[in-house]
Amino acid sequence: MTEDDLLSQMLHAWRDDIESVPFPQFSELLIPRQQVRPRYTPSASAARVTNATRSTDA
Repeated sequence: MTEDDLLSQMLHAWRDDIESVPFPQFSELLIPRQQVRPRYTPSASAARVTNATRSTDA
């Protein structure tokens, strides 16, 4: 038996093994609904952020 014959037999055995596994059948695709975060609205008392990395020293 040559190496090509052995590789062919291994390939056919692998295909038979893969094809023997039943693939699940779905009547419809069910995707769970995603959670929606509430939109952030800053209040009037929210602190104003400044650029703390800018140096005012000259």
